[in-house]
Amino acid sequence: MRYDLLYVAVGAVIGATARYAITNRTLFLGPLPLSVLVVNVAGSLILGVTMAAVQRLGLGSGFVLLLGIGFCGSFTTMSSLAFESANLLGTGMFFTAAADMALNMGLSVLVIFLGRSAVLLLTGGG
Repeated sequence: MRYDLLYVAVGAVIGATARYAITNRTLFLGPLPLSVLVVNVAGSLILGVTMAAVQRLGLGSGFVLLLGIGFCGSFTTMSSLAFESANLLGTGMFFTAAADMALNMGLSVLVIFLGRSAVLLLTGGG
């Protein structure tokens, strides 16, 4: 309990810095923005692995605070996705906006499961 805020703060600084480094490079696939997709999917994978590892390996709550809440909380970005989608909708790019939202949510949920499964396989949990 004593260092909880420190774990969250350190993770958040690292996560926000990493997100800035990635999203500062505006990546597109045609009209589809990819920078936010990259951070959301990567962060979801990290969160899936972290939470499964904490559970399977009995790691302390510090790992959840540092990686789950601090790092992933500041690395991933729902608000940027919403802003990006609103901009696409505002310019009449309805299909691109729908694809952006679907890819962000769908791939993020998928990699949570993949991260969990990887930890289970690597720790003998089948």
